[in-house]
Amino acid sequence: ANIRWRLASSFPKSLDTIFGAAEHFAKRVSDMSGGKFQISVHAGGELMPAFGVVDGVQNGTVEMAHTAPYYFFGKDETFALGCAIPFGLNSRQMTAWMYEGNGLKLMREFYSNYGMISFPGGNTGAQMGGWYRKPVTKLADLKGLRFRTVGVTGKVLEQLGVVVQALPGGEIYQALEKGTIDAAEWVGPYDDQKLGFNKVAPHYAYPAFWEGGPQLDFFINQKAFDALTPDYKAMIEVAASAAHTDMLAKYDYKNPIALRQLVAGGTKLFRYPKDAMDAAFKAANAIYSDISAKNPAWKKIYDDFVKFRAEQNLWFRFAEAGFDSYMQSQKL
Repeated sequence: ANIRWRLASSFPKSLDTIFGAAEHFAKRVSDMSGGKFQISVHAGGELMPAFGVVDGVQNGTVEMAHTAPYYFFGKDETFALGCAIPFGLNSRQMTAWMYEGNGLKLMREFYSNYGMISFPGGNTGAQMGGWYRKPVTKLADLKGLRFRTVGVTGKVLEQLGVVVQALPGGEIYQALEKGTIDAAEWVGPYDDQKLGFNKVAPHYAYPAFWEGGPQLDFFINQKAFDALTPDYKAMIEVAASAAHTDMLAKYDYKNPIALRQLVAGGTKLFRYPKDAMDAAFKAANAIYSDISAKNPAWKKIYDDFVKFRAEQNLWFRFAEAGFDSYMQSQKL
């Protein structure tokens, strides 16, 4: 039978990396089904607001969405664990937790409360720490700074005296240009260059300690998914995995080229000072304890996440970090 679905993205069409993952997914499903299973992909704001897509899937307005789960932190903090939390996992660790650890199982159990099922749908890799009019050299420089970010990150930065504003990607440039915000983080060199932030704020921070490996998800209305035949369900799963791999490959390919261009154009890089990172780490852990004390859904998943993260970092310290740090110090 022929099936037509609609997918609501939270992203603008201009971002071929992150919006492109949903297009990649839809194309794979169409190809595998010989054109019988068509999914039309709609940019943020086209069918519903960028931050309205979970409601859209939950109430069946659309069959599915492609989004960053932590956008829905306001509904329940637990959403953030399916995407990224400050001082969380890198992209490889996140994929391992999802596919081999308990991540996918635990997150799906949580998402079932919203009448939907999740499939990993991409990762950006570690992100950059945002664009500033002047560099941050010490923790005190963050006080009173108006900064665009979302989710748990906002709660952590508020503890450091930052004034947080959550804006969708499409609204950041104007806010920076007008001066309604002083600084903003989005993704990394390729996406940020497209959106032109370097023109209004020349100092570029790293790393985004809040996004070591943020995962995007495909959310599918559970009834719509259950109504599919087994072969169509398998196509969804395979197409999501393909999009997941494809997105990270795109970022890893495009970011170095964009970063080189940005720096050649006058962008100045700076590393977050250690006192700011340490203060953020302390604030984040205090916030996680608070959330765990009052949100059982969060606590159940977070406890598993923390145990998994400790094991991963024990391993990554040796082979991966050992190899990376040597190679990155060489003149190649």
